[in-house]
Amino acid sequence: MARMLAGEFGSKVPSDPLMLQKLPGVGRKTANVIASVIFRKPVMAVDTHVFRVSARIGLTINAKTPVHAENQLTRNIPPEMLHKAHHWLILHGRYICKARKPLCDQCGLTQICKYYKTISVKYLKS
Repeated sequence: MARMLAGEFGSKVPSDPLMLQKLPGVGRKTANVIASVIFRKPVMAVDTHVFRVSARIGLTINAKTPVHAENQLTRNIPPEMLHKAHHWLILHGRYICKARKPLCDQCGLTQICKYYKTISVKYLKS
């Protein structure tokens, strides 16, 4: 990777996600993280937390893959907010909207959350 950075990119880390993906071991998610966090590019890295939380809240609709989720999120979140939204979704997924047992009673998004509305209806019916 160091040789490629030196030879092809003049010893500078490229800011463009497509160029970053040319580096060995750098995939789409890593390229988007680097472009977003370091260079504040309007891209969204979608990991398991972002994928799960964005679907539960309703920020994405029927996204079957991380790329589909990424496309929906980048279309619907203002570009200047994308680098922050990425971190908000990750942290929300780690600490509140957990995969196995979401802490809905501690969540500030229940009024707008699609997932919460579905589980609330289930509890009301039983």
